[in-house]
Amino acid sequence: MLAGFQDVTFEFGARTIVEDATWHIQPNERIGLIGFNGTGKSTLLKLLVGEYSPSKGTIEKGRNTSIGYLHQDLLSFDTNSSILQVALGAFVKIQKLEKEIEALGKELEKNEDENLVVEYSDKLHELEILGGYDIHHKTEEVLQGLGFANSDLQRPYNEFSGGWRMRVLLAKMILQQPDLLLLDEPTNHLDLPSIEWLEKYLQHYQGAVIIVSHDKYFLNRMVTKIVELYQKHLHFYNGNYDFYEKEKEERIALQQRAYENQQDYIRQSERIVERFRAKATKAAMAQSLIKKLEKLDRIEEPDLERPDIRINFRMDKTPGKVLVELKNVTKAFGNNLIVKNTSAEVNRGDKIALIGANGKGKSTLLRMIAGTEPFEGERKWGHNVEESFYAQHQLEALNLENTVIEEMMNCGSQKTELELRSLLGCFLFSGDDVGKKIKVLSGGEKARVALAKTIISRANFLLLDEPTNHLDMHSCELLAEALNKYGGSYVLVSHDRYFISQTANKIWEIVDHEIKEFKGGYEEWAEWKRRQEEVSSVKNVSEERPAPVAERTKDPEPAGKASGNSPSNTKPQERSDPKNSASINKAAKKELQKQQKLFQQVEEKITELNEKKRQLESALADPATYANKEKFLQTEADYKKITEELALLNKQYELVFEKIMELESGS
Repeated sequence: MLAGFQDVTFEFGARTIVEDATWHIQPNERIGLIGFNGTGKSTLLKLLVGEYSPSKGTIEKGRNTSIGYLHQDLLSFDTNSSILQVALGAFVKIQKLEKEIEALGKELEKNEDENLVVEYSDKLHELEILGGYDIHHKTEEVLQGLGFANSDLQRPYNEFSGGWRMRVLLAKMILQQPDLLLLDEPTNHLDLPSIEWLEKYLQHYQGAVIIVSHDKYFLNRMVTKIVELYQKHLHFYNGNYDFYEKEKEERIALQQRAYENQQDYIRQSERIVERFRAKATKAAMAQSLIKKLEKLDRIEEPDLERPDIRINFRMDKTPGKVLVELKNVTKAFGNNLIVKNTSAEVNRGDKIALIGANGKGKSTLLRMIAGTEPFEGERKWGHNVEESFYAQHQLEALNLENTVIEEMMNCGSQKTELELRSLLGCFLFSGDDVGKKIKVLSGGEKARVALAKTIISRANFLLLDEPTNHLDMHSCELLAEALNKYGGSYVLVSHDRYFISQTANKIWEIVDHEIKEFKGGYEEWAEWKRRQEEVSSVKNVSEERPAPVAERTKDPEPAGKASGNSPSNTKPQERSDPKNSASINKAAKKELQKQQKLFQQVEEKITELNEKKRQLESALADPATYANKEKFLQTEADYKKITEELALLNKQYELVFEKIMELESGS
């Protein structure tokens, strides 16, 4: 066991976060920690790393277990150092050793003491063993894998936005390679290519990982166990998120039946108590029953912590067939060209996801469509189009002196206060929260208010820039469901692949400064993209691929056809002919020797390829492989090629073995 809880209870004042929790984290586990916002998922991680102490019970941790913890609070860290230096902070021991070597070197310049020379030599040897000469190269590769350009590496850390700072800290944690990696919303500040890089890295990570995330797609691909914090208790599910959803439904149904049965028993017992309490002959029985009821372990009713509210979009007008058309548009920021002479159009019923790496211009393109970003070319609106644009900069339009509910009521949506309160509940504002002034809200809370205002705008065309960034998983699902029912059209930017897969019927991608459209959902686009990369990889390595063993060892013409024939296929007169029989036996012996030699060759080749496969698997476990795109693609192609060859060879191995058995039994 790496770490865990033993009968842990933790309280914040009068509020209990978790009660009597036992959780043992084993090496190499892939765990998704889930629960509604505010239930205390991040608190559990802080308990594990020792930032908080339990009210009761113990936090267990292996003596040599190292823990890495990536969380949003790290953004308070600030420094003028370059991002390369910040990430190099992962190698504390090596950096300390480098300073000691530097100090010894200066000392040796003054005094050539033999003991100092030996110590200097020993420390250089230790540095080599620890891989100290490679840390700069490894760090650069990981930072580049997470989306940083080579020119960014020497820039000061405090020049970057919060999202990019978090990537630097993630790179540092990856390079530390702790036994247990705790990731609190790691995909919040990553674009799709960086998320895919992180996925590939974590799949080969040599340690345990606990992930808190609202990205269902990410959890499905990353975890094999779900731990849910629900109603102050930990619930364990041995599967990914899809498995959890099905299993939880079944558990709730069982709990509901158990609850109803217990309630029937309690009501029946209480009636008996009331009936016989006053009778002298039955009083003892009644008292005994009362004590039983008092000691009864009550089953909680499995009600959801949050009501299943529905979000509904409404439209005032139906637009024409084409909502907006871009003709030969070009946009650049200085030397940074976003799009050049490209065209696209949004039709009625289009639900478009605009995806791609950060810096490709997704948000810029949304602003161009909305008319808030100048560009060269033409943008033409269709008939009856009423658009609503949600983006981070929309937060500036909020009235800071309004309360949350006042801001919503001033939108002109004609909804009642009760309807608005219900809608705000979906965006994590409940009870007294709706009475808070906008000016005291956090950035995430302001973003949720702005998104709620967009939803009640009655527009028939929505432009949504990262709408799920500050929502929990339940709210994301409600929003996806609402967008599916929405009768209007929209273009959205999101890095949440599950959300995209549930909401988009077209994919836009900016490739080579042009808008490329794919008519289909995200899953279809991802499969098409995978096939394109596969074809490209196969094309690159096909000329080097050796022919299968079966083809390389095949004779130009079949030799000794009769040798494989069974007696039933041989004519009677041939079986009685001694000369013919001797000829068959000789041919069979020759064929047997040939097959035995082939068997040995195949066996040796399988052993050789298995060793190469093992080496490639080790390479795929090294984060440096994923940082270099070309190196990763080549390694992945080599691994696939060897896997395919092994499949052919194993099949050939079985066929040759069967042939040898057949020949030996017939000789």
